[in-house]
Amino acid sequence: MERPITRADEREQVYEERLQTLSDGAVRRNFDPYQDIDWDAPENEIRYDDERWILGEWDPLGRHEWYKSLPKDEQIRIGIHRFALMSKVGLQFEQGLVAGIMLSNVESNQTNEIRATTHESVEEGNHILMFNELVRRTGIDTMGAPSKFRKQIPIVTALGTKFPALFWFGVLAGEEPIDHTQKEVLRNSANVHPLMARIMAIHVAEEARHISLAHEKLKVEVPKMSRLGRAALAVMVPGLMIQLARIIAKPSRKECAAMGIPPEVAEEVWGKSAESRKYWADLFPDTRMLADELGLRKGNLLGRLAWKAWGIDGRASRYRGEPDRRHK
Repeated sequence: MERPITRADEREQVYEERLQTLSDGAVRRNFDPYQDIDWDAPENEIRYDDERWILGEWDPLGRHEWYKSLPKDEQIRIGIHRFALMSKVGLQFEQGLVAGIMLSNVESNQTNEIRATTHESVEEGNHILMFNELVRRTGIDTMGAPSKFRKQIPIVTALGTKFPALFWFGVLAGEEPIDHTQKEVLRNSANVHPLMARIMAIHVAEEARHISLAHEKLKVEVPKMSRLGRAALAVMVPGLMIQLARIIAKPSRKECAAMGIPPEVAEEVWGKSAESRKYWADLFPDTRMLADELGLRKGNLLGRLAWKAWGIDGRASRYRGEPDRRHK
């Protein structure tokens, strides 16, 4: 007598099919940072008199009156530094992601999963090269993320083997804010330096697969957890999301000083102002959608209270990548 097919079996089947689709996509369409970007083309030269490096309305600092009141050359200098800093933090996050995936694959027997995550690791390696090349060409000596976080990366990567659901939510905590920001930049790409626009277009295209993989992995892992484990995860997820997002999107005090951003301006832009709270909350509609689907927010009192307590509750996307047209 055959064993009846369970919901877990159905989830695994769907997961295997999605893994195959993602792997096939990685083979059909991929990028090489040194073949697909003409770094030495005249139009890609990084010059400190090029106004296309001025931060736009997509950036909370670019919207601030202090920044807008600066001379053009200062706006350009800060803009280049900001892009270099975001790239440096991005590559540091991706280094940790690749390490976590490789540690997980040591123990995994899931052939399709190993293939899909290794494809992702190869692409993330190319992103690391791409971001590092940009930072090098700016001439800015940025350390990227705060030193405390850099020292904790080995600990964070170990989560990939011991707490896979928490690890993959951590992956989304880094990928979705970066993806959201880059899409906002690309929607205004006519005013963005072509080198930055090309780098972001490549990153967005491949990160779509990586974010999909994280979503699909969580749809398999979370239902396996005990009721107590899911309750703990529901409470932990919003804190993890905002803490990692702040590391990625908020410059450290040292970097603010290097850019010449006064502490009071940094507090208004990334601190507790109403506009700042909205900025952070707007980074996570896709994660809220996933949390709702997994029963970690919608219909979960503790989870919903945690999202509110961290100040990042709000609408959930109807589908992944849905643009926010409320203020268009």
